[in-house]
Amino acid sequence: MSLEIREVQSNADRKQFVDFQFDVYKEQSNWIPPMKKDEIKALNPETNPAFKFCDVKIWMVFKDGKVAGRVCAIIQKKYNEKSGINYGRFNRTEFIDDAGVFDLLISTCFTWFKEKGMNKVHGPLGFSNMDAQGLLIEGFDHLPSIASVYHMPYYKDHFDRLNFEKENDWLEFRLTLTEGPVSKANRGAQIIKKRGGFESYQVKSKKELVELGPRIFDILNKAFAELPYVAELNEEMVTMYSEKYFSVLDPRFVSLVKKDGELVGFFIGLPSLSEAMQKAGGKMFPFGFLHLLRAIKNPKVIDMMLTGVLPEYQSSGVAVILIGELQKQMKDLGIDQMETTGVFESNSNVITNWKNYDHIQHKRRRCYVKDI
Repeated sequence: MSLEIREVQSNADRKQFVDFQFDVYKEQSNWIPPMKKDEIKALNPETNPAFKFCDVKIWMVFKDGKVAGRVCAIIQKKYNEKSGINYGRFNRTEFIDDAGVFDLLISTCFTWFKEKGMNKVHGPLGFSNMDAQGLLIEGFDHLPSIASVYHMPYYKDHFDRLNFEKENDWLEFRLTLTEGPVSKANRGAQIIKKRGGFESYQVKSKKELVELGPRIFDILNKAFAELPYVAELNEEMVTMYSEKYFSVLDPRFVSLVKKDGELVGFFIGLPSLSEAMQKAGGKMFPFGFLHLLRAIKNPKVIDMMLTGVLPEYQSSGVAVILIGELQKQMKDLGIDQMETTGVFESNSNVITNWKNYDHIQHKRRRCYVKDI
């Protein structure tokens, strides 16, 4: 057996890096392939502005001349400044079920992090909290949303074998809308609007949504400022994520709340694109975009992508108004299934609310941590 690790540097290397996961998951019916073009751009310092405040190294391991593993190592300097801890983070870690391959990936990351003065490693975490986070450790028999992750079950065994420890877990739920929770949310929303002087607002078009983008991301930065793994998104990052995500959003499932004419909270839902992304197979053209358009036009499940409320209003019930508006849209369209994004297991308020619905808690993903 011959193992060799090589640094990813060229566009050809990045393509090979991205293609490898398609080999790993080719027999997995619940894996959702990313768009290859987007992944390649994310790994290129010329097209991803995060490289301006992140130190990055990307490697692949070859076994007998064939790609057998990969990893992206990131030093997110903005987050380290915020946390006061010299963290390295690993991301896009994929590998065959081979201890030698995994150990070489991890030891290479650790060596580089140590050279750069880091003293802890955690992940999987990306360039920002808008990237995929966590390792799936429960829920392999359920199709994830495009905001979630899927991994091979043996990945967890290798992290455990090297004594990585749990830092945080995210939980995910599938909710079924029934009359009880919907009526309760509607009643609560009306009371909160009257008491707090809030008004709900429905986005009219994608053009309007794009125009509201900077304000939405401003609220996001403020709302998430104190959360683990979050660093403020700068103007270039906002532009990049707006261009990537806003083009596929459906205004029907974007809810806003205003107070005194100013936007104070938002909710972004999206018709589930999971099956459409599987059919697209990592390519938008020639037919991938058609599968996405069909999924958006005829939704059966709504993915709860992102919610943000200004800190000064987070205890005022604005989130109840936002979820109430989403549920109205869903009910009018005959949709009764919602897939939540990950919520920290310590967030008892949100978890208690989700458990008021007819629900299953079906997925768990983990952020690991280890001292160098």
